[in-house]
Amino acid sequence: MVERLFGTDGIRGKIAPAATNEKAALTALHEMRSVCPTLMRLVGEALGHLIDTLPGEGEHVVIGWDQRPGNKELVEGITLGLRLAGCEVTHIGVCATPALHYAVLWHKARMGCMMTASHNPATDSGIKVFDSNGFKTSPSIEDEISSIAYALSEEEREVDQIDIHELSQPNHVAIENWAEKHHPEWLTTRFGLLKRLFGVDEEVYPFLQQPLMLDSSKGSASTWLASWLSENGIAAVEISHDAVELNMNCGAGDFSPTATWTFEQAAQSDHLLLKRLKPAAPGTIVGAALDGDGDRCLIVEATEHGYKIIDGDAMADTIAVAGHRQTDEWIVAASIESDLALLSSMNRLSPTTKTIETAVGDRWLSHALRGHLSAAQNMPAMIGVEDSGHAVLPSPHPNSSGNWSLVGDGAGTLVSYLLARSVADEKSLMKRGWKQRESVKDVNRALWDGMNQLSDEVEHFARTHFESCGRVTQWQRKRLEGEANLMLIEARIDDQLLSLGIRNSGTQAKISVSLRLEAGMEHEKVSEVLPFLTQHLAEAMRNHP
Repeated sequence: MVERLFGTDGIRGKIAPAATNEKAALTALHEMRSVCPTLMRLVGEALGHLIDTLPGEGEHVVIGWDQRPGNKELVEGITLGLRLAGCEVTHIGVCATPALHYAVLWHKARMGCMMTASHNPATDSGIKVFDSNGFKTSPSIEDEISSIAYALSEEEREVDQIDIHELSQPNHVAIENWAEKHHPEWLTTRFGLLKRLFGVDEEVYPFLQQPLMLDSSKGSASTWLASWLSENGIAAVEISHDAVELNMNCGAGDFSPTATWTFEQAAQSDHLLLKRLKPAAPGTIVGAALDGDGDRCLIVEATEHGYKIIDGDAMADTIAVAGHRQTDEWIVAASIESDLALLSSMNRLSPTTKTIETAVGDRWLSHALRGHLSAAQNMPAMIGVEDSGHAVLPSPHPNSSGNWSLVGDGAGTLVSYLLARSVADEKSLMKRGWKQRESVKDVNRALWDGMNQLSDEVEHFARTHFESCGRVTQWQRKRLEGEANLMLIEARIDDQLLSLGIRNSGTQAKISVSLRLEAGMEHEKVSEVLPFLTQHLAEAMRNHP
């Protein structure tokens, strides 16, 4: 049986030594959540066999990686597989995931491979795959990759050790510190375009009353972003240099979108950014955290008694509010885990604002927005967002004037938010809704598909509970592209909107239950459905015959 190698965002697992054979490498990924050079060679060969079906021309592949200590061997494995399949490989070196996206466009490559596990511990790694337009692969392509990999594992493909040594090295190596040169230059270009998009004539940041504590999670941005910000009028100090390794007690991976801390809790925290924060007037932006591969960002703001996270939803709302000063033709995409108020209240800005709800994962944000891109000299007015801090924004194509790609870049998100906040009318910002997510771990995910008898039972229990809370109307049970097992329920209780989403995790043996309520809706009684549903799912999915 062919099992999918890919989760919600690429392949991830604990780094392990090379397996004895390819079948063992596949088994280890599924049963022990581990990745090894043998698996990466197999994936590389599968990608090479598939490359002619992807958009673009040629067989050139660029590879980048983050600072995980086990990445060297994994990079050699993927390089070997690609070259065995006849691909031409260029290594661009250590970089952030968005810089790999940019490198694909810059080098006019057919494909890009980023070796990372995002915010996971440095003991983990994996791969994210991009096509020639800088977009992540689709589930259908990933299914093909999985099928080819399994088929190859059944074949005997002996390679001489001398050839293995030679083919594990790239055909080309980009200039040293490629990303450190190009990523700042790329950000400078977008900085100018964003100022025009928001109508920023003079950069004034009254909400920055002290140097910004910047935590790049000891990733690629830690070498250049603080300096770039300071050179562009935003005083910043990078603090993740003090981290033991990538993502350890640093970065956005340890923060939840709704996190808050008192001053005392922050000072006593093990997290490097929280420990370095200094009390400030409420509303002051005191910190920003990227994740290990640099594709998302969360902001920390001072409150009366401590600090709070400004999540992706709040940043997107500020960006849309600022952008509407210049144009009403905005497009906003948000995942099913974003604040319900974000999309439902966008018409307060303009009736011509288009909103799109998507599956979880930044590739679905890009998928929803890419059909609305058109050739233009000015930056398109659009954003896709997840509350986790993933924000997808347009970026100029480096080799095609007037054309645009879409990229999730933590550095770009930070700059976009700071510029937008400098001109946004705070009275126009949304009133936040209420949301909560619960997970049930160690379950048999095959027992949930969003359509079976268990799904019907859950829907019945949920509706019965909501009817005890008020008058239920406009009940809808929906599905979304990209979420094969999602059950999404939307309804109104006494004319106030709610959303209940239940979906299997794409990366772990767990099922997630997410409840979102409209701004102003009392949540105490409505939210009592969460422990009931999670208990029912735990019993049904652990003990089902």
